[in-house]
Amino acid sequence: MAETILHISLLISLLGILIATVRLFKGPKTCDRAVALDTMTLISISSIVLIALFAGRVIYIDAAMVYAILSFLGIVALARHIEGGI
Repeated sequence: MAETILHISLLISLLGILIATVRLFKGPKTCDRAVALDTMTLISISSIVLIALFAGRVIYIDAAMVYAILSFLGIVALARHIEGGI
């Protein structure tokens, strides 16, 4: 039962990444593309954590945390660049 729920949640995450990818390429403004990129990274982080639960490997959670920190720093740098601060 738990494996079925994990599989369904991974499929929903994949659907979310596909929708965000469409917004990333189709977005009329740079801000829309930045939000789509941030959404994709957040969904990817949650997928990595789900895979860690499914595989029973704790190291994947550490990798997800590092990816989250790098994603946050990247989005902050992108936001400052859009504002003209860099």
